[in-house]
Amino acid sequence: MNNEISGEARKDIFETGIHEECGIFGIYSNESNVAEIIFYGLQALQHRGQESAGIAVSDGENILVYKDLGLVSSVFNHQNLAPLLGKIGIGHSRYSTKGRNAWKNSQPLFRTFRGQSFAVAHNGNLINTESLRAGQLKKGVKFETSTDTEIFASLIETSQKETIEEAIEEAISKVKGSYSILILTKDKIIGLRDPNGFRPMALGRKGDSYIIASETCALDIIDAVYIREIDPGEFLTIDKNGLRSQMIFPVDRKSMCIFELIYFARPDSYLFKKNMYEVRHRMGQELANESGSGADLVISVPDSGTPAAIGYSSASKIPYVEGFIKNRYIGRTFIQPSPEIREIGVKLKLNPLKDIIKNKRLVVVDDSIVRGNTSKQIVKMLYNAGAKEIHMRISSPPLVYPCFYGIDMAARTEFIANHRTVEEIRRFLGVESLAYLSIDGLVKAIGEPKDNFCFACFNGDYPVDVSEIIEYDKYSLESEIKKQSVEIS
Repeated sequence: MNNEISGEARKDIFETGIHEECGIFGIYSNESNVAEIIFYGLQALQHRGQESAGIAVSDGENILVYKDLGLVSSVFNHQNLAPLLGKIGIGHSRYSTKGRNAWKNSQPLFRTFRGQSFAVAHNGNLINTESLRAGQLKKGVKFETSTDTEIFASLIETSQKETIEEAIEEAISKVKGSYSILILTKDKIIGLRDPNGFRPMALGRKGDSYIIASETCALDIIDAVYIREIDPGEFLTIDKNGLRSQMIFPVDRKSMCIFELIYFARPDSYLFKKNMYEVRHRMGQELANESGSGADLVISVPDSGTPAAIGYSSASKIPYVEGFIKNRYIGRTFIQPSPEIREIGVKLKLNPLKDIIKNKRLVVVDDSIVRGNTSKQIVKMLYNAGAKEIHMRISSPPLVYPCFYGIDMAARTEFIANHRTVEEIRRFLGVESLAYLSIDGLVKAIGEPKDNFCFACFNGDYPVDVSEIIEYDKYSLESEIKKQSVEIS
């Protein structure tokens, strides 16, 4: 039974900064309809993707899906949640890295295997999509979307295996990259995490119900108890017989995305049994230990830079104050971006507190610098507001290489640190000093072995081969850098 309900499609054409791909949430309950619980879980994961949202539920016989473009709170209401009757279900909030922002690319995706319905919700990025798609096309498979999730679903759908579990195992053996996946059948939920563990995945329980979510903050909102992280390479099945776990493939190298800890995971979430606010606080402390600066005040670029700024303040003994007021009611703009519009966009979101920062020497803490344009506008705003000096401090190492595992950052040539030294970036921003946290300082702040993480965006050491999707060579890279270079005075 194919029951996908669509709403009016909406498209956003203005994107800046670093973006996660998706949030996923699933629940197996023996007690009540789960659509409303999934709705609240997705709201807790809204930070992981704001382009579309969807929920799939099963009543034991049929799977019903509702999805649309927009925020979770704008996609769902009492009217469209009411028909979603079932005691098991999965949900998804999406930011697109593979496949444009269009309704057909929203999730969960609905498909069939041997006449039986299933739905898929995916967080991550497959890196061998072109060869897999070509292989499926040769088999006569027709694709409806441009997402890598559909490729995974099609591998299941066209499998000759007897059971869906076997078909999923076969599909996993063919895909490469990052994936935390939930699969809903009429009577079970299956959770998968790639052998590298790029994306987080947590298991929780509320009464007799089991919950799987991208982050622990989604468990908190429904008063569920956190049990543990789902292990890299784990294949988890939840049905009427309870919970079963198996390890399908060996784990050669754990590679949790380091940016989950720096930025993406909500500050109230836990990874490696560590609170992300506390981890980011320690990043700020290490940053101060590595590159302290004489100043009057420490401020943050809110909200992502705030925990590190407070940590910097505690280690440096320089008072922390709010230097910006953030407008939390500004969403995305639908105006075609131009330099003027982008500058207005920054001012709409952040407004400096002039009386606080006037004639002060400031340490300004942020989590990262990508292209440098937004940071330069922020610096300009602070100087215009009367700041005497600005010392920029970044609670991560310089971003140099693109991510192919589910984070939309920028092309390699767009990273300002790819073709400029720290001193050149300092001059571009127009600040008195600039310093980044070192990789060693980052590892020390986290308090976990360095080998547990992927640092590819900093050092180019990709845990899974990405040669299939790299579309440029050394010569095109050099020419692009020359083309985009800005004269440094």
